Amino acid sequence: MTHKGMSRRELLGAAIAPLFVSGLTREIAAADIPQHIQALIVEATGGVTPSRGKVKLTLPAIAESGNSVPLKLQVDSPMTAESYVRSIHIFSARNPRPVIARFHLGPQSGRAEVNTRIRLAGTQEVFALAIMSDASAWLGSTGVVVTAAACTDEKQEQQRNDPTPRT
Repeated sequence: MTHKGMSRRELLGAAIAPLFVSGLTREIAAADIPQHIQALIVEATGGVTPSRGKVKLTLPAIAESGNSVPLKLQVDSPMTAESYVRSIHIFSARNPRPVIARFHLGPQSGRAEVNTRIRLAGTQEVFALAIMSDASAWLGSTGVVVTAAACTDEKQEQQRNDPTPRT
């Protein structure tokens, strides 16, 4: 049964998404950034404290599967020889390997924009760090609710499901 062209699943998702995502999409203070992500930010920036703004990170509010989650990232930059994005780093708060991707750009890139798909190990906050040609750093983040996680260790999963005792 549908309501105005929406499936039951879409309608339910639209109804409950604000309840789950409201706490995830707020601005995150430095104290709210997990320590392992803070360490990666310090490593990438060389100790420069990133500012908020300029980085627009877009993920769906709810992803049915963490195996392939669309990500769009845009950085406000003129991308000229004098002012451009040098690198973009994408970090995951809950993935076993928190560095999702690193992109290196230059003025010849034309636009500071990345579109890709990522794997996520459950509901979490994703962080994007842009490092500019003047050595300034800009941070953006957003939350995503993942209903079926990816990035699980298959061996651990098999052991959990195997009733044979280990000696």
